[in-house]
Order: sequence, then C-alpha cells, then structure tokens
Amino acid sequence: MLIVETIGRIRREHFVKGKTIKEIVRDLGISRNTVRKALRSEETSFAYERDYQPFPKLGPWSDKLDEILAENEKKAPRERLTLIRIFEDLSGLGYAGGYDAVRRYARKWRSEQGAATAAAYVPLSFAPGEAYQFDWSHEIVLLDGVTTIVKVAHMRLCHSRMLFVRAYPRETQEMVFDAHERAFSFFKGACTRGIYDNMKTAVETIFIGKERKFNRRFAQMCSHHLVEPVACTPASGWEKGQVENQVGLARERFFTPRLRFKTYDDMNAWLLDKCVGYAKAHPHPEIADKTIWEAFEEERPKLVQLRGRFDGFHELTASVSKTCLVRFDNNKYSVNASAVGAPVEIHAYADRIVFRQKGRVVAEHARAFGRGATIFDPWHYVPVLARKPGALRNGAPFKDWVLPGAIERVRRKLAGSDDGDRQMVKILAAVVDDGLIAVEAACAEALSQGVHSADVILNILARRREPPPPPAIPTPESLTLVHMPLADCARYDQLRRTA
Repeated sequence: MLIVETIGRIRREHFVKGKTIKEIVRDLGISRNTVRKALRSEETSFAYERDYQPFPKLGPWSDKLDEILAENEKKAPRERLTLIRIFEDLSGLGYAGGYDAVRRYARKWRSEQGAATAAAYVPLSFAPGEAYQFDWSHEIVLLDGVTTIVKVAHMRLCHSRMLFVRAYPRETQEMVFDAHERAFSFFKGACTRGIYDNMKTAVETIFIGKERKFNRRFAQMCSHHLVEPVACTPASGWEKGQVENQVGLARERFFTPRLRFKTYDDMNAWLLDKCVGYAKAHPHPEIADKTIWEAFEEERPKLVQLRGRFDGFHELTASVSKTCLVRFDNNKYSVNASAVGAPVEIHAYADRIVFRQKGRVVAEHARAFGRGATIFDPWHYVPVLARKPGALRNGAPFKDWVLPGAIERVRRKLAGSDDGDRQMVKILAAVVDDGLIAVEAACAEALSQGVHSADVILNILARRREPPPPPAIPTPESLTLVHMPLADCARYDQLRRTA
C-alpha cells in the first residue's frame, strides 16, 4: 500500500524539483504506473478501509511500565533489574504481550529521560521559500464583553521574517488546517519545508532522532501543498526559535493591553492589519537596507505556487438520536429526518459542521463553540410533521421559526382553524418537491384571491407544474384547402350499392 508520506514525496519531487517520472521511479524504486497515478489523480492518499483495527497490547500497561522503569532508575546501578526481569514482573501482573515491545518501549523511555538541553546554539540561515515555522499560543482577550482565552496560530517565513497571526476558539486539527490555508493565501504561496513542534494534531508517534509518524490527515494537507513537514526534537524550542520569538512579540505588541472585540472575525481582521503594519515599519534583522515587508515582497515569487484549497476537516462518526440530533463538541445539531437509524460522518471545519450519510449531505450548520447548545434547522423535521402535525404548534425546532412573508401570513390565518396545523403541514411538505420560492409564490397568489386553504395552494402548485400547451403551428399557404370538404353520409350508401 502506498503511504501518504511516499505520495507527498513523489509530488514534491515532480512539481517542486522538476524530476521526470523515470527519475522518480529510479530514485524511489516504485513502478511507473504508481508514480503516474500519484501525479495525475491529484489524490493525497490511496488506501482501503480496514474492518477491524487491532490495538497494541502494551498500551494499557504503559503507565505501570513507566512506574517500574522510574523506580528501577532510582536504584544503584548494580541493584537495577534487567529488562528481562522487568518483562517477567509485568507478565506476572497480567501483561500478555511480548518482550520485544517492552524492550523498545524502555529504550524510548530512557532516551527521553536522558535528553540533555544544549547550552550553545548555532545561528540558522534559510533561502527564500525554503521553510516556515508554525506554533500556537494562548492569549486572554475580551470577546463580546466576556474574558476569553483564545488559541492563536503563528506562522513565520524563515527568510523574510514575515509573520501571520490568527485567533481561534480551539487548538484542534481543523483549526490547524484553516490556519495554514489562510496563511498560504495571505503569503500567496507555501514553502518547501514546514517546521513544527510535536503537537498531537500533527505527530502521532515520536521515534528516536528526527523520525516521526505524522497524523494521516496532516500528512495529506502537507502533500497537497507540496510541503515537507519536519518536527523538532522534544523540549527543543530553539529549533523553531523565530516563531517562538514571534509569540512573545505578538503578545507584547498586539495583545497588550487586552484586546476588546465583538467577534473573532473582527479581531482577526485587526490582527492581520497589525501584521502588515509591523512588517512595513520594522527593518529586517539581517538585511539592513530593507524592511521585513520589502524582503517578503522579494521572497514571494520564490514561494511554492498554491495548489488550490485543501478540504481541511476533522472526520469522525456519530449516531443519530430519534429526535434527529447528533452530539458533537458538547453541542447538539439537527440532521434530516431520513438520517435517523444509521450513523453519520461528521466533517468538522473551523467555522461549520457538515454531516454526511452514504455520500450525501444530510445537514450543514454554522459551528457553535459553547456548551450545551442545541442548533435546529426546522426543515429537517418537516417529514416528521406529516405523521405528527400537532408538533408544529409546540415543537422545539419550530419555536420562533421565521417563514417567508406569504407563507407566514397563511400560517397565521390557519392558526384559528380546527385543522390548521394539518393544512400547514401539507403546505410545508410541498417545499421538498416544489421549492421554497414556488410555494411562497403560490401562497401569495392564494392570498390575493382571498383564500388560504392548503387545497387551493396545492392546486395552484399543481397547475404551475403542468406543461404549457404546445404553440399552434401555422398552415403554409401551399397546403391551404381551396374547397372545404362537406360531410355527406349518403356517399357511404353509394358505396354499398356499388358493392
């Protein structure tokens, strides 16, 4: 199976370095068809879905093994247990895995415990378009009058020192994708290499040295933008010192005194203006005769050309309740009534939530970031009203439901009828087939005639659905009869006599 890291390398070798398919085949040892498939399909992953994914046996015992290794490390060297003895003690407690897993885990644990902090540093230099650095920070602002801790995404081009700052309510993976999309759009390009710390939204496993197992979706995003991701050594912030310094700079110059805004959009528009203003007003730290903005303008043509927008969502599966609600991120969202009884796929974006079932969209909502909120779309419940029309009066989704003008006037007139709810449900159900604009026009026509019953409105819709009569075809002059035929039944008697 072709992993996403290999696909990303194939794309970078061809689109960035300009290598031919033959050269990539020779360098990577991959067939020509595989390379062509990766380049022509524009896909970032080729995989099949496994029915069952097993979990490592050592996972539930990692905390106990950490405790044993820590206690063993405190002992004198000659009194310490060997890894075989530790494995036997862990097996006696119920561990059913093998020794090799314990040995690899102990090696990783000792490497992390014995990592030393460097006391000296080497200045770094980057070519135009070579690399950028990314990091998060937490800042305190007043948002709509409420003191709020916001998560701020920082990106910095290593050559020109151009900065990008944007605030989010979360530090989740979909926010990482959105920050990259907006930063690359602002820069009008990407770099060939991205430098990150070992954030969980990007790195799944840390191996010895620089080797990392990146998150699948994060690797797809990097492959799409032709970026090679590089993760720093744990607890080694100096490896991305530029963006670390940017965090302090933004906190001092942008977030002090405490910012006061109504919405995130207002705050982020202000932050982008501050980034541009700072870059135009301050000199480049290494290029003395240029400002940061001037160096950025020179670097911009050498950035990797944008490949289009990456569909940056975080995906998970959830069940649908009998009340047509799906729970996500401490809130509930309504979906179409037809989705009840089967799980849905949640595609969480930075600003919206999309629910899919068997490839079709069953709901889409603006994302809520509070707790305990329920977001309804009344149209999701219209099919249910056909069986329970009384729910239109007291149903929670229909509370404060604002309908288009003509439909709302019909609803108010039907409210006094004994079967008003049932008639209104028939009118709303017609929206599924005829569309909201057509139903509103039919309601307006009925009201203009002084009636408001459902039968009249549905009749108007049916008449509008009928095809118009075909236009009359004019008779050519050459085919026009000179003598019009006369009906004479006596001619049939003549035929009978002749026979």
